[in-house]
Amino acid sequence: MVLRKSGGKAKIVGTNSEPGEQSLAAGFMETLGTVVFAVLFAVLVRTFAYEPFNIPSGSMIPTLLVGDYLFVSKFSYGYSRHSLPFSLPLIKGRVFESIPERGDVAVFKLPTDNQTDYIKRIIGLPGDKIQVIRGVLHINETPVRRRRITDFRRQGDSGRFTASPQFRETLPNRVVYQILERLGDSGPLDNTDIFHVPKGHYFVMGDNRDNSQDSRVLDMVGFIPAENLVGRAEILFFSTNGSARIWEIWKWPFTVRYKRLFNTIE
Repeated sequence: MVLRKSGGKAKIVGTNSEPGEQSLAAGFMETLGTVVFAVLFAVLVRTFAYEPFNIPSGSMIPTLLVGDYLFVSKFSYGYSRHSLPFSLPLIKGRVFESIPERGDVAVFKLPTDNQTDYIKRIIGLPGDKIQVIRGVLHINETPVRRRRITDFRRQGDSGRFTASPQFRETLPNRVVYQILERLGDSGPLDNTDIFHVPKGHYFVMGDNRDNSQDSRVLDMVGFIPAENLVGRAEILFFSTNGSARIWEIWKWPFTVRYKRLFNTIE
């Protein structure tokens, strides 16, 4: 505040802030602008480029483990309302649509509630006939080639190791990946009816075949509308076995699965 004398008396001629106050206000506005810009940039990246997800269940073992963190490319299949935050209904259908390839590991919104994020492997394309017979996947009445490999071993919560029968499965387009048949070929979903994949829909399955709620369960998952696809899983950027509590900082380095970091997802 500036004072000027007039006739021996002081008059207030201005109410400008002191230099220190001006500097503080300018610094606050600059910081606020930076935060707003960073938030907007993060929202744009998550909406149109890549969004991080983590794996909370074992339905995609051995490809994805509980505690994996991955990036999903939002542009892979184009954009729908489910590409936007909170699935805002601003996009009708899909724009810039690209057709998924058989074998893609994809994130989608569960059709029964259009809210829950699921991740599975795309097995059936529109018009396909899908069936499982004695554990063997059949696409358009042709059995998919699979080969038994070394059992998959993993450590349970009790610390004991268990082994599950593991196979290498090869799709008609030569996409190769591993699956588990924990119950052999006699699990509840190892013998199914024929599923006719409707137009504009996809059929998905988990790689952990006896521990996956997927398109084989019509009343829970069923066929996936193209509009519900969120994106394709691309790369693992972090993985932890979850054995350390959040406050046990000294244990954190020993929980990281270093060999899984920055692996591409196939």
